[in-house]
Amino acid sequence: MKPDGQTALFSTLNGIIAIDGPVKLQIMEFLYENAQSFDDIVKHTGKAKSTISVHLNDLKASHLLEEHVDSDDRRKKTYVMCSQYAACSQKPVFDHYRKNLEEFTSNFDSEGELLRSMFQTVQSGFQAQGFNHTPIMENIGQDIGMNIAETFTSTDIEGLFEEVADYWQKHKMGKLTVESYDPLIINIKDSFICEGTKNIGQTLCSFNEGILQGIILNKLNLQCNIVETECCATGYDHCLFVMQ
Repeated sequence: MKPDGQTALFSTLNGIIAIDGPVKLQIMEFLYENAQSFDDIVKHTGKAKSTISVHLNDLKASHLLEEHVDSDDRRKKTYVMCSQYAACSQKPVFDHYRKNLEEFTSNFDSEGELLRSMFQTVQSGFQAQGFNHTPIMENIGQDIGMNIAETFTSTDIEGLFEEVADYWQKHKMGKLTVESYDPLIINIKDSFICEGTKNIGQTLCSFNEGILQGIILNKLNLQCNIVETECCATGYDHCLFVMQ
């Protein structure tokens, strides 16, 4: 989560909440990975305790975070996110969107190519509107991955990814191979998400990141972070994912 002072959107039980205050964003970013104490938040932000108290109360009132009080010492408080980071604003990327739209001026050779182009155009359309959809696409991907994993039987990582590779090929999602198991490094060529995309200087496959995370969580009971380090959209002929 790196909103960098821009507007960030969070999903709560009461709906989407937009945050654009720099201190509030700094607090939410600090809490993104782990719960933090009040003193640690003050130290991290460099703000006065009274200022942080006001911001924390505002964030609690918006149901973005929860306050936990130490049962042995009520002066000690810990804060944890109870919302989900959904998206943030970004500079609009129009060229990628226009290129995707141009594909619809010609006929497609297959239904698969049409659906691929539609998927890529929807993604680039969000970017053209200044909307970084990466977090929510990853979240949706993880939910899908959890359900895809129900079709697999292996519970060891090597057997599991043999099934994953077969699934990718069967459904024309690309050619998936494992380059390493320690650390886990996954190579996907001809990915349906970014195949044919020119170099736009940013990775695009947060949806695949989420799918892989969901599969691993379901079958190996391992909460992990899959990060795309190389992408067709950053000038490579493949997409490379590393488990961190």
